[in-house]
Formats: sequence, C-alpha cells, structure tokens
Amino acid sequence: MSFQHTPVLLDEIISFIPESAEIIIDFTLGGANHSQAILEKFGNAYLYGIDRDQDAIEASRTRLAAYKDRLELRQESFSQASNTLIAQGIKADFILADLGASSHQLLSEKRGFSFRQNGPLDMRMNSDDPFSAADIVNTFSEQEINGIIRTFGEEQFSQRIARNIITSRDKKPFTTTKELSDCILQSIPKKFQFKKTHAATKTFQALRIKVNEEIAELGILIKNSIDLLKPKGRIAIITFHSLEDRPVKQAFKRWQDPCTCPKNIPLCICNLKSQGRLITRKAVKATDREIEINNRSRSARLRVFEKS
Repeated sequence: MSFQHTPVLLDEIISFIPESAEIIIDFTLGGANHSQAILEKFGNAYLYGIDRDQDAIEASRTRLAAYKDRLELRQESFSQASNTLIAQGIKADFILADLGASSHQLLSEKRGFSFRQNGPLDMRMNSDDPFSAADIVNTFSEQEINGIIRTFGEEQFSQRIARNIITSRDKKPFTTTKELSDCILQSIPKKFQFKKTHAATKTFQALRIKVNEEIAELGILIKNSIDLLKPKGRIAIITFHSLEDRPVKQAFKRWQDPCTCPKNIPLCICNLKSQGRLITRKAVKATDREIEINNRSRSARLRVFEKS
C-alpha cells in the first residue's frame, strides 16, 4: 500500500517556526506532510528528514523530489540521528518530532501494529530490526510481559493478560495480531470491554513501545535536542499519551527553570542557568474541526520550547 499519514496540528507547527529559519530537522518524517509544508513555506530552509521506517523514507523521497536540493533524508532512530548530527556540528533553527505510530503503519496489515488488521505480529518501525512483538509474547517470561503491559500500556489487567499469553503460547506460539487480540479479549472482563477504546489498545501500545524502545529513544532525543538548537532555535514535540507527554513537559520546565535551591532561601546558589523559555504555557490541542477531519488528532498535545 502507498504511504498514508495525516499530519496533526500542521498549521500550529508552521506558526511556531521562526520566520528566518534556515536549518530544520524533522525527526519523524512519516509521509512528509509536515516537511512538505515547511519546505513550501520557508523557501530558504534546508531540512534534515529522519525516520526509522524505510517505507517513510522512500515515500518522502518521491513526495519531496522538487526540494531535493534543500533536503537530506536519513533512515535512523532518534538516538542515531541526533548523535550523528551533533558530531557533524549541525545546529538547527527548528526541530520537530511527531511521536507515535503513523497512519500507514497502523493501517498496513503486513506491519502488525494494529488489532484492527489481521497480520503478522510485528510492530517494528524499522523492518530490518531483528526484534518483533512476536519475540516478546513468545519468549519473555510472564513477569516480564506483565511489566511491559503495565508500564507502557498502563493496563489494569496486565497480570491476567500476561498469564493467558503464557498459557496460550504453550499450546501454539503467537504469529498474528488477531491471535493476540483474541487472547487479550479473553483476559479482560466483559463489562470493561464496551468502551470507546478497544480492549486490546493498551496492550498493543505497550508492545509497540517496547519493540521500538520508544520511551528510551525519546529520552535521548530530548537530551540531545538542546545541543542541536541554535540560540533562539525552537523544538516542537507532538505527543499522544502521558508516557510521551510527561518527559517532554518535565524537560521543558527543567530547561526553563533548572534551579534546585530550597524555596526558602533568598538567593540561588546552585548556579544552574535557564536554557530558554516555554513558548506554550499549556499544551496546544487540535481544534474541533481538525478532530472531526482526523480523529487521531484528538489525543495530540503540542509543546514548544525556545533556546536562549
């Protein structure tokens, strides 16, 4: 299938980019919707487009062909790309990260990201990586699986799901998303299944996060991004759940006010200096109109920080 991805908060992202921006890094290229709009709007900007997904890179190469002289695409993770760019001395005016899985990944049966599409139990953002969701459910211990689902899915029935996964795989290893989804549904009491969110959502989210080490990768991106920004450069991060939003919110707040001194002393003695300011006092959310057009945007939260 062709690469599909509907960008969220596109107009808001464009509005936060400094008008004089010359170097821009899009760490989550996806279908290149954000990047295309940025390159169209900022005619003098050079963009580094990063994504772990080869499908995204190839689709973006075609879509952004008209901008090839102002574009460099790299198939790398957050940690790989940010470390490489720092080593190269790259300094950006604007950094963008639109976290989570793309529409293409969720809609593609062969990628195994969604319980709504029956396909191989995969969930790798980089299909060349050796470690898949099937490896977790078929080889990890009950305690490990429970911890992953509880920590990354915040699923209250994680213990029951983990126990049933072990029981089921002893009879037959999991190979498809439907097999896992059915097992999850059997683990959750019926009265908790009839909600807006599918009962398998949290477990699939947890496995995807673990397979791709998303929280660890985000931590490295946050840590490295301040070194990648020019003075007055900005970083914008779109998150879709609290596990992503919390570390972004905490980091931006710490960058703005790093002082660790007790509140009852009159002068700062820790000598930690502010690295900039929050542009968004509260997270920016999608408008009702955007949510109507793109339901995925309903949980999006955008935070922006500007370096001193």
